[in-house]
Amino acid sequence: MAAPTPRPKVLARLSLTERNFVVNALRTETVGGVLLLLAAIAALIWANTPLKDSYESVRTAHLGPGALGLDLSVQHWAADGLLAVFFFVAGAELKRELVAGDLRDPKAAMLPVIAALCGMAAPALVYLLVNTAGGGSADGWAVPTATDIAFALAVLAVIGTSLPSALRAFLLTLAVVDDLFAILIIAVFFTGELNFAALGGAAAGLAVFWLLLRREVRGWYLYVPLALVIWGLMYNSGVHATIAGVAMGLMLRCTRREGEERSPGERVEHLVRPVSAGLAVPLFALFSAGVAVSGGALAEVFGTPETLGVVLGLVVGKTVGIFVGTWLTARFTRAELGEELAWPDVFAVAVLAGIGFTVSLLIGELAFTGDPALTEEVKAAVLTGSLIAAVCATVLLKIRNARYRGMYEDEERDEDQDGIPDIYETGDPEYHLRMAELLEKRAAEHRRRAQVAGGGSAADERPA
Repeated sequence: MAAPTPRPKVLARLSLTERNFVVNALRTETVGGVLLLLAAIAALIWANTPLKDSYESVRTAHLGPGALGLDLSVQHWAADGLLAVFFFVAGAELKRELVAGDLRDPKAAMLPVIAALCGMAAPALVYLLVNTAGGGSADGWAVPTATDIAFALAVLAVIGTSLPSALRAFLLTLAVVDDLFAILIIAVFFTGELNFAALGGAAAGLAVFWLLLRREVRGWYLYVPLALVIWGLMYNSGVHATIAGVAMGLMLRCTRREGEERSPGERVEHLVRPVSAGLAVPLFALFSAGVAVSGGALAEVFGTPETLGVVLGLVVGKTVGIFVGTWLTARFTRAELGEELAWPDVFAVAVLAGIGFTVSLLIGELAFTGDPALTEEVKAAVLTGSLIAAVCATVLLKIRNARYRGMYEDEERDEDQDGIPDIYETGDPEYHLRMAELLEKRAAEHRRRAQVAGGGSAADERPA
């Protein structure tokens, strides 16, 4: 009789290669997330103290060459310029996932893709329902659809929770897919009147960028000026300038050739990610998150359809969408959760994904460009919804924190000190031989100490 086919696993332990990539990527994002959190707090303090006039004057100050159509405010430079770096990294990360990561396998990609899609559709639906019932504007439907991985990781760092690698990878992949669809939303729904000459120039620049990569030409002094030209042309074309960053990120080669420890895409991402996480995104937060906070303003967040829709979209829509999408995927593929995980863990991560900060703020600015007052209110709603999601996730994750810490320590343990966690070597005979030798040395050392301790005790008991 044939053995029964094992049921597929969802959120199972990662491969060693994928685990190493996730660990390195999240380490940078965690540091960046803490800086992002500090920048947001600084912006709120700056905008709600007697210095608020200086905050407004700084972020509305204009600089840049007007002849090139780039006489922009500081806030505008942060949103369209610095975030292009963030989206470049997102594009490179997406390319790596598609060709070398979990998303290259359609079966493995099904879970995070469906979860991310449901996690974007449900908040949009919640927003539309609230605004249809309350007579608000439908323009902000996309605001609560984004997840901010850096801010979510900052929350984990602050509360001291070490998620097991499967949940960390799930959160990261969710955010990657989330970023992809956020990019598509920005490109499709927030493109202004097109300047075809500038758009053609940007396309030509991208073609040159691709050709240089194809021929494996090296030298940052070629790529950086070319990237700036492409960005400037894309901005003047009417297409949101961050699309240039995504397009260039997607062009990188992210597959390894024989003899390569890392692909060019991985090398470039490794170099640019700290700039994105540690500089670009925090500066964007500094000049976008400074909104007036008062009792009246907070009351308005829950009393206006547009802002209430954003809050409920982030807190309720994200949670329900991701959790239900994950559960349905597992249900219809007859898959089981990975070992030691339970559905409450998935629910807690779904709540954590309701932290939608960077891209939500950006989409909020784009959705209500003609109404500055409503734009500021929507920003306050993004901050409020993200804070509520962070607090709820903290409570849920703390309940299971001891379990997570044990799983995390098991995944990180490397007793034979060979740089590979022991949990990945249990099928390797050489590992067991190394451990046997190590344990024999420890046993011999303990026997020696026992003899010394026994001899010392006997000597102490002899009469003087």
